[in-house]
Amino acid sequence: MTSEPSTITIGLVGNPNCGKTTILNKLCGSKDSVGNYPRVTVAAKERTFEHQGNIIKITDLPGIYALTTQSPEESASRDYIHAEKADIVINVIDAGNLERSLFLTSQLIEMGKRAIFVLNMIDESRRKKLIIDSTTLSSMLGGPVIEMNAITGEGMGYLKDSIVEMAKYTGETKKIFINYDEHLKDAVIRVQEKITQLHQHKMSESQTRWLAIKLLEGDEVMISKEKDHDYLLEIVRRERYDLARDHDGECEMLFADARYGFVHGMVLEAVEVLEDPAKRYDLTRKLDMFFLHRLLGVPVFIGLLWLMFQTTFTVGEYPMNWIDAGVGVISNILDNIIPAGMAHDLVIDGVVAGVGGTIIFLPNIVILFFFMAIFSETGYLTRAAFLMDRVMHSFGLHGKALIPLVMGFGCNVPAIMATRTIESNRSRLIAILINPFMLCAARLPVFILFAGAFFSEMAGTMVFIMYMLSIIIAMGASVLLNKLMPDGEPEAFVMELPPYRLPTLRAVLVHMWEKALNFLQKIAGVILVGSIVLWFLQEFPQNVKYSDDFNSKIAQLQSEPESSKGAIAIAGYKQKMAQEHLSNSYLGRVSQAIAPVFAPLNFTWRDTVAILTGFVAKEVVVASYAVIYAQDKESTEESTSLKNVLAKTMSPLVAFAFMIFVLLYTPCLATIAVIRREAGSWKWAGFSVAFSLVLAWSLAFLILTVGNLFV
Repeated sequence: MTSEPSTITIGLVGNPNCGKTTILNKLCGSKDSVGNYPRVTVAAKERTFEHQGNIIKITDLPGIYALTTQSPEESASRDYIHAEKADIVINVIDAGNLERSLFLTSQLIEMGKRAIFVLNMIDESRRKKLIIDSTTLSSMLGGPVIEMNAITGEGMGYLKDSIVEMAKYTGETKKIFINYDEHLKDAVIRVQEKITQLHQHKMSESQTRWLAIKLLEGDEVMISKEKDHDYLLEIVRRERYDLARDHDGECEMLFADARYGFVHGMVLEAVEVLEDPAKRYDLTRKLDMFFLHRLLGVPVFIGLLWLMFQTTFTVGEYPMNWIDAGVGVISNILDNIIPAGMAHDLVIDGVVAGVGGTIIFLPNIVILFFFMAIFSETGYLTRAAFLMDRVMHSFGLHGKALIPLVMGFGCNVPAIMATRTIESNRSRLIAILINPFMLCAARLPVFILFAGAFFSEMAGTMVFIMYMLSIIIAMGASVLLNKLMPDGEPEAFVMELPPYRLPTLRAVLVHMWEKALNFLQKIAGVILVGSIVLWFLQEFPQNVKYSDDFNSKIAQLQSEPESSKGAIAIAGYKQKMAQEHLSNSYLGRVSQAIAPVFAPLNFTWRDTVAILTGFVAKEVVVASYAVIYAQDKESTEESTSLKNVLAKTMSPLVAFAFMIFVLLYTPCLATIAVIRREAGSWKWAGFSVAFSLVLAWSLAFLILTVGNLFV
């Protein structure tokens, strides 16, 4: 009889940008987003893997610099560790930035948790000519120290073995104490003794010591939790007063100085530097002088973005055509296999037209996120955000809104969740409300379709312009919201600039695969379902009353000898029948009822259909056009691409107004749901919907009005 596998719970903690998520992906085989900029992880993620017959449940806590309560991430991580929810804490340390990383480590030591210390990115420390004595460091930290390169997997097996070994160890763990000043040490002991009495020995020694330190540091959260213990708080107040008086400094600074001293001593003891540190930063400084130049930085950033979108369109044109041809071949094969009837029309005009019309944009998605992966992995994406910081402050935006806005180019849902790092509720709310204006990947197929159909000679530039407009409009919306919600000053934000790194092929490919898979999942889900629903809505009711007896006229022409004029007339009658059937279908009736709202924008009821379906997901806009115009192609017996068909339906000016409308109008359902959750009220979700609709309609109308003056 086999015994049940034991479960080991792990808390993964470390600074932002230290490689925690990469380690999690390696351990568990998951593929979470990895970015070379801070705060990619904005909420705790739980994953599970097995090793040596044990189930290991690991929680990736948000990246933090300290165990204080200055941000929701710090509070969440601290509460998780203090509540002893994990059997073992894995502290990920950036081996190339030991002193910065070890400050958090010193606070973990004070909590007395069983910990494994991972020196990640050990390859970078080697390149910097740093020799780290892991054995010495282990003895000073009181736990195993593992040298690791999470990207290559170096040290991963040792980490897994160490987790199981530590979990099975039942003996006493080595207690490490930071060498505080005698006055500090005595104050901690006195407060700790009182805590032990009040809590009737229900807390462990490490918990009471840590709580004593937090109270002496003036931690407001811990003080509020002890508000019923007036005598304890009075003791703490007196101790803080005496320490501040005797040392001429605030208690918080006394503890921080002691921790920095502890860290500095460890580094001196365990690290040998073989090269002048100034040489290590020479290349980074030279690159930053160019990329972060006060005058050249922004033009370089804009130029790189233009190159990205131009390449996305021009290079992507070839595989797009291949996929389009492949869809055509599949459509012809199915057309010959499936007998004429409703099932035939559903598959050809519904599923193949809708899914095929959308999947051709997969190459563009992959190419775009190839560039995004390069920018992220090299460290340039953070510098691009840094460049925009000064601009954002002039628009009243919080500095910490930088990363969420950049993430919005991928998907607005995780980007809005990333605003949790902003402490100010007002600033966070503004960042949430403007984020949907950032051009997410879901809108990209719409703009590629319209840019190719109406602006073929400058298609890449048009897509680039849409991205630039999304940034400008988001900034303008921020100014407006700041006036509507006054009484708040933008707070300073110091962004960590990671070192430049050569991106690994695996990291770039994983990033591209994630986005491609996400796009394919949408095609297999919401776009497939949406295409089928659209087909049914435009196919029924069947008994449509036509304006003329088209069937009799077609039958009469078919009975006559074949001629080119007769064939053209038959095609014309079929097209009129298809158009009248579509306009009298359920889809046509609903769209025509709403169409007057968009009539001033010169949008037809077909465009209204695309707009309505875009409420669910913006990718469905393309599928809607593909399904709607599939009938026209069939009726005219014309085999041509959706791009060519669409080009005949509106002028370039109206097309540009439509692109602006799609850029700005109501976010998708998933984004609306996350706005409600993160803003804490349906009121703000409703405001976002109304605000975006009004802004989209107004700007589209303005473009048409001004444009017609010059046409």
